[in-house]
Amino acid sequence: MRRVVITGVGPITAIGIGKQAFWDAIKNKRSGIGPVSTFDASMFKATSAGAISDWAPEEIFPPHRLKRLDRYAQFSVASVKLALEDSGLDFSPDAPNDRVGVSFGTALGGVSNAEDQHEAFMHGGPKSVRQTLALQVFGGSAHCNTAIEFGLRGVGTTNSNSCASGNVAIGEALRYIREDWADVMIAGAAEAPLSPLTFGAFAFIRTMSRAHPSVACRPFDRDRDGFVMGEGSASLILEEFEHAKARNADIYAEVVGYSLNNDAFHMTTPLPTGESCVRAMRDALKYGRVNPEQIDYINAHASSTQLNDANEAFCIRKVFGDHTIAIPVSGTKSYYGHPLGASAAIEGVVCALAIRDGIVPPTLNYQTPDPACDLDVVADGPREKELNYILSNAFGFGGINSCVIFKRV
Repeated sequence: MRRVVITGVGPITAIGIGKQAFWDAIKNKRSGIGPVSTFDASMFKATSAGAISDWAPEEIFPPHRLKRLDRYAQFSVASVKLALEDSGLDFSPDAPNDRVGVSFGTALGGVSNAEDQHEAFMHGGPKSVRQTLALQVFGGSAHCNTAIEFGLRGVGTTNSNSCASGNVAIGEALRYIREDWADVMIAGAAEAPLSPLTFGAFAFIRTMSRAHPSVACRPFDRDRDGFVMGEGSASLILEEFEHAKARNADIYAEVVGYSLNNDAFHMTTPLPTGESCVRAMRDALKYGRVNPEQIDYINAHASSTQLNDANEAFCIRKVFGDHTIAIPVSGTKSYYGHPLGASAAIEGVVCALAIRDGIVPPTLNYQTPDPACDLDVVADGPREKELNYILSNAFGFGGINSCVIFKRV
């Protein structure tokens, strides 16, 4: 079986752009969540977001490229640039490569841009709409623009599996390399959902926190009251092990486990019995040939909603039994919010850096334990621990469950 390793990471989040700024914020417990500042969110009651305030795409893209890239696609391509630079790989459209592919994910793609352009259309008619709109609204613009930017002619796909999209992107990239479709895969996800109607759509169904931004996202805490929407992207360079060794690449971790299934129950409420969530974790362990007792840390989905956090905790206890008490767990959405489809890709970066440094990142705003979430929630600060295997959970709207397992090399 072809082994697959991570040789580069590129996060773009509310707590930092690039791995150093991102990881420094996590180790120093700096949150990027604040009040929504780009529109009046008071009508929705939910007023917090994990927004990227210092985004300057004109410093990254030339004008002729920028006019074809909306915010979602900008995040996508820019995070890939960061990950490639980190990996030491250099691809160019001048030398197209059919052994390198792109596996991306998103929940909403260019929907926020379409929302903005619809408003322009209603006020100014057809001439007020960007001529490139048709090229920007579809989710596949992430991998297509990445392929164009770097001359990548291998497999290309963008999945739309709600909040599990990032894990699906990583897991499918793992399969493509194992099955010899590619030697290198760029796996990642992006989201730019912070526009009034898109933001409001989630507020209407009362899934978002109405608390003060300083404590709005509090995974596993008894007083959690909903998730905080975020934006951003993350890319990981997945590379066949021998290919990485041949060029003396620095390796963060190996990707060994992956699973994907569906609750087939409800669009927003998790299956109360947790059967599919439990099976997702067990299937990832089986696929990775990992015993439950080998898992050293769980980066939980931990969206900070009452039902989902309790259900995830219940399922973790069911999978790991008596070993649960020995597994530290954290929810890192408390730093950068929940960028929907991009979340699990960002958390993939967290896992890669955690393995490299032997650090379990803490959960912010965890103040009052919830008996329904009886886990070893790391909260006080980074916990030093040798991490050989990490499980990363991602559970999305529609009952989508996906898990990825990372291993120390």
